[in-house]
Amino acid sequence: MADRDSEQENLFKEIDEDLRQQKYAELWKKYNKLVIGSAILLVIGVASIKGWQAYDLNRKATDSTILTSALALMNDTKPEKALPLLEKLASGGTYGYSVLAEFNKAATIAKTEGNKASLDAYLAIANNKKVDRVYRDLAIVLSAQIGVGEQNSQKFVEKLAKIIDDQSPWRHMAKELLALIERQLGNKKKSLTLFNQLSDDATAPPGIRSRAAEMAAILGNRN
Repeated sequence: MADRDSEQENLFKEIDEDLRQQKYAELWKKYNKLVIGSAILLVIGVASIKGWQAYDLNRKATDSTILTSALALMNDTKPEKALPLLEKLASGGTYGYSVLAEFNKAATIAKTEGNKASLDAYLAIANNKKVDRVYRDLAIVLSAQIGVGEQNSQKFVEKLAKIIDDQSPWRHMAKELLALIERQLGNKKKSLTLFNQLSDDATAPPGIRSRAAEMAAILGNRN
């Protein structure tokens, strides 16, 4: 190190940063589906419980059949046929199934109309005061997951910050996304701090802690 001139030092720093950026992008490409996948599994469990607490079994049985049919169409790569069923359930279903339909509709729209329309659908859930806070927070997390890397990703910083400051069940995913957005906005120090916090958080899911540790290692050593 001592015998390298300043020009060489700058070159090595640029190469190192390029390698970090490449590894960072590869990791996010690898992990981003895990973030949204974990969120959907959680909302299915929570929303289903809510649904069973609120309405009679006959209506829920009907709603369950509609949702099952829609999901089957989605699995058969027929999202355009699933959408009408999801829209019907979202507007007229019992509470839990209605919420599930809204989330699945937003995910389906990504396949039929693209990410921008899907992002707007998630934000519509987030802004719907008739929906419980826990689901509105999840909608913010899922919309931010789509918005990572977009030019308007700055708008998610404040939304995600509110989620990580309370005991929301989505706070760890929100912090992971916030760390990613801060990095892409050029705020490396904030991003590194958030990733280090996550990797040290014993209450965070193991997968998130592991990803956070890898991201922190890429961004730089602890101070």
